[in-house]
Amino acid sequence: MKPCRAALLFIAGVAGGALLAGCAGPAAGPAAPVYHCEHGITFTVRFIDDTAILDGARGRDVLYRDAGGTSPAHVFYSNPRMKAEFGLGATGREAIVRYPLLPLAARCARD
Repeated sequence: MKPCRAALLFIAGVAGGALLAGCAGPAAGPAAPVYHCEHGITFTVRFIDDTAILDGARGRDVLYRDAGGTSPAHVFYSNPRMKAEFGLGATGREAIVRYPLLPLAARCARD
């Protein structure tokens, strides 16, 4: 085989491998934190931009960041159905969720 042709085949193989690696799909990210609360409430939460997306037995809630909080780690989120405060406690692993329409408030702790 001529050296130029061998080099082209090598480059095509490397490029093809890179293309295939790009098709492998996204890598699995870290699992969403799980919060266990009073009253049997359990949910996971993902923070994306200025929203908190909670998934649990009560369904999915998208909460939007509110003004306030006592530190950058203590953050308020709400929608018309519920309110949540994250970053509470000495370690910042606690939260409070409030359902004003029920009325119900529950203290939570992250795994």
